[in-house]
Amino acid sequence: MQTTPGSFLAVAAALACLQAVPPAEADEMVSRIVALTESVTPQVVAWRRDIHAHPELSNREERTARVVAESLRAMGIEEMQTGVAHHGVVALVRGGRPGPVVALRADMDALPIQEETGLPFASKHDGVMHACGHDAHTAMLLGAAQVLLEIRDAIPGTVKLIFQPAEEGVPPGEEGGARMMVAEGVLEEPDVSAIFGMHVSPDLETGTLGYGFGGVLAAVDRFQITVVGQQSHGAYPWQGVDPIVTAAQIVTALQTITSRKVDAREPVVVSVGIVRGGTAWNIIPERVFLEGTIRTHDAEVRRRAAAEFHRLVEMTAAAHGASVEVEFSDYGPAVWNDPELGRRSLPSLARSVGEENLVEMAPRMGGEDFAYYAQEVPGFFISLGVRNEEVGAVYPLHTPKFTIDEEALPVGVRTLVLMALDYLQAAEEER
Repeated sequence: MQTTPGSFLAVAAALACLQAVPPAEADEMVSRIVALTESVTPQVVAWRRDIHAHPELSNREERTARVVAESLRAMGIEEMQTGVAHHGVVALVRGGRPGPVVALRADMDALPIQEETGLPFASKHDGVMHACGHDAHTAMLLGAAQVLLEIRDAIPGTVKLIFQPAEEGVPPGEEGGARMMVAEGVLEEPDVSAIFGMHVSPDLETGTLGYGFGGVLAAVDRFQITVVGQQSHGAYPWQGVDPIVTAAQIVTALQTITSRKVDAREPVVVSVGIVRGGTAWNIIPERVFLEGTIRTHDAEVRRRAAAEFHRLVEMTAAAHGASVEVEFSDYGPAVWNDPELGRRSLPSLARSVGEENLVEMAPRMGGEDFAYYAQEVPGFFISLGVRNEEVGAVYPLHTPKFTIDEEALPVGVRTLVLMALDYLQAAEEER
């Protein structure tokens, strides 16, 4: 296990809790969960491949939601709500004894990327791909549902299964994702006491789990800028206002937010991902469109970065005689892993993969709207290793060749089950 000095006490306490579990009882349940997971793994692989071959963009997950709902009903789960936040599915697995409610969440949407994996089950939809592993997340939660049903007599409470649409961000002018799920009461009736989430990681080898306490993923802001100039002939630029030159200066100026406007000891990322403009090689266009993101971890740094963004964009455009139309949207806050819940959950991770395969990860600049759940109830979001060079699972998230090592799927299933079960059993012991 990799640790830092600041987390040593938390890890030590967590391992002490692990040692306090009666060995025979703990080993018997883990062995049962491992066996059940092995039996359901072929179906998990099939679910994953089917969903991978039929990816759907944010707020368009109609088929995926239908597959999820039909699969849950086939297992015998009847307490279910569909159509949450457009295409979300929420189901309950009630245990054999009364107790609190713990939630497990998976996301379902894909990305606007043309797949280049060459897999036999590659995307059938041009320009749409599961390049972030949500196909695996959904399949693993379905597998966990099946295992939880098999051991429900040992569950002192209820597990709420949340299959969420639109994690990648809703289309302009629409609502959705975790924010909408929360607004529509997904954490209520019955009320959720804690929530767990998992994301595949190509940075970690298959068989390992990554974790962290406190802020683990960044707050995400999205910006769209339309630079408005005056069109002219490419041979006579002085007769117009060049939005391309202006946009280039804006892109350059925005980088000073990180280098000159915010304390260098604070993590900040400003990236422009889209630059679009022009219709011909010899025409200076009227408009250029820019789109990008700002990532931060600290709330005050986030506020400062946003203020500097607006000032730089507006003043740079004005200096070139252009104007700007700006849309600045809040994708989500930083993901906060509740330290107490995390400490209590480390033994579950160790039971799943072994202490030697736990990796404490530094805070990352990626974002996740799991943050909205964790603002309402204690949350713990972990990483599942899916890297394996032998099968070509080495490419980063959000790229055309991204894929996973499917040997990681049963690891994810049993980890989800153990986190939920152990949380509920610990709550029963405390009552």
